[in-house]
Amino acid sequence: MPGTGPRFTMRQLDYFVTVADEGTMAAAAKRHHISQSAVSLAITKLERALGVQLFLRRKSRGIELTGAARHMLPEVRNLLAHAGEVQSAAQNLGQVVSGELALGCYPTLTPFLVPRILKGFPVEYPEVTIRLFEGSVADMLGRLLDGTCEMALMYDLGVGQDISTTVLYRVRPYVLLPSDHRLAVPGPLSLAELRDEPMIMLDMPPSSEMFREVLAAGGIDPAVRFTTANFESVRSLVASGAGYSLLLQRPSPETTYAGPSLVYREIVEEVRQVDVVLAHARDARLTRRMQAFAEFCRVTFDGSRAGQGRD
Repeated sequence: MPGTGPRFTMRQLDYFVTVADEGTMAAAAKRHHISQSAVSLAITKLERALGVQLFLRRKSRGIELTGAARHMLPEVRNLLAHAGEVQSAAQNLGQVVSGELALGCYPTLTPFLVPRILKGFPVEYPEVTIRLFEGSVADMLGRLLDGTCEMALMYDLGVGQDISTTVLYRVRPYVLLPSDHRLAVPGPLSLAELRDEPMIMLDMPPSSEMFREVLAAGGIDPAVRFTTANFESVRSLVASGAGYSLLLQRPSPETTYAGPSLVYREIVEEVRQVDVVLAHARDARLTRRMQAFAEFCRVTFDGSRAGQGRD
């Protein structure tokens, strides 16, 4: 029926998402290479068309999303993504996968997975641009659910029912020791041998909680000497002799920022293994580029020892 269609434009929706992401009208205008007044006018027209206020404009604190805006934002992101996919399909007659893929990645996985992706994926899909975000598992889950990220590479730790995952490979915790430590000998060790030894904890949830669970299963209450959220800082502190650590990913033990080499030892006890997964929101409509990326990751990392350097 005439007059029943939407009274807003895709461009207005695009400006709305950009303002929400950037936090100010000025930043959104800069990103779109238009004037601030043009962005402000588009938002005003969108608010009139929808019959709701989207932003609270406060001189002291800039703009703030209203409850209606926060509720609408994931739906608008999905709508824009779908519109982009329709346009891409029409332009390429269904032959070329293209567009921007917003990818999240847990920081300790980035150096092991993303370089291989950036080297191989553009060869198969040169029309797809990857935009990368890093953050904790909680950050990635939030981004997947609000539409800021389409897919994310993370550990399968604390992932809820709203998220769908594909297992890429599995890792097992190991003990990291300085090369001159008394326990730096060949073969696996029992967790009991670490009792009273100082520990360097990778303090990046949920990894830190998982490492404490592993140690607790061996009767160890870790004597944490230092905590750091930086993967290489953990390795360098261990190499300097400050203590042992537990990690999942395995770069070469012969190279650290501190200089001295490291020794990796397996754990005798049965300990929890962790899946590295590719995740997306369960209710997300998978675009062709998302499907292509998922298949690339399955082929590239299936059964591989990504993150497993020389022992």
